[in-house]
Amino acid sequence: MQMNATYTSLVAVGDSFTEGMSDLLPDGSYRGWADLLANRMAARTPGFRYANLAVRGKLIGQIVAEQVDVAVAMRPDVITLVGGLNDTLRPKVDMGRVRGLLEEAVERLAPACERLVLMRSPGRNGPVLERFRPRMEELFTVVDELAARHDALVVDLYGAPSLADPRVWDVDRLHLSAEGHRRVAEAVWQTLGYEPEDPEWRTPMAPTPPPNWVARRGADARFAQRHLLPWIGRRLTGRSSGDGRPAKRPELLPYEGPVGGGHGG
Repeated sequence: MQMNATYTSLVAVGDSFTEGMSDLLPDGSYRGWADLLANRMAARTPGFRYANLAVRGKLIGQIVAEQVDVAVAMRPDVITLVGGLNDTLRPKVDMGRVRGLLEEAVERLAPACERLVLMRSPGRNGPVLERFRPRMEELFTVVDELAARHDALVVDLYGAPSLADPRVWDVDRLHLSAEGHRRVAEAVWQTLGYEPEDPEWRTPMAPTPPPNWVARRGADARFAQRHLLPWIGRRLTGRSSGDGRPAKRPELLPYEGPVGGGHGG
């Protein structure tokens, strides 16, 4: 990639990761890495346009059915696609079907933009996701293959030590914190060919003393009650946290930044 790239528009496609959970703003909305990235790109390019079609909880089939054609019709310079991870976290999943749907999405999106960006999603260290890790890695193999076939960029967040640190994740242990989203925005920014603002985004944070046993068990109990059990309930009943929710930013319009957001450096 050439440095100091210039793009005039961005469309983000995906689920809660791209919607921005859990980078919470004062008004109760979510910001996230895609908004931070758009903010930076808009600062470089007057009239920069941005749409974010992501909705939390969406499976790859829903992303293909509800977001891909919309993104294609917008014909932006850059499209980011992150999807399929929610499928891997279901009790049962047909990975062959996930592969086919992801291939369909990439085949339709790649010709509709100057630059398609795919990602190997970050993986938090900890026991909850360990049982799903083989599925995640199978998904990322598909991402790498599709990127090579369609000349797409891949942002390797899964291989970044800094994003495995539990401290860059929200208390629900499924979504990144504000610091995690900031690092992802930096990763995509650099992958697109812009000069680094944080060359050390991959570098882990300085170690801190671990919490004592009582604090860890208390945190585990709160996590299970507030987040894990409701999440399992939705998986078992086929419900989603995104049911009935509209796209975050459904139109490709000039971008002036999120409410309460800054430059996002």
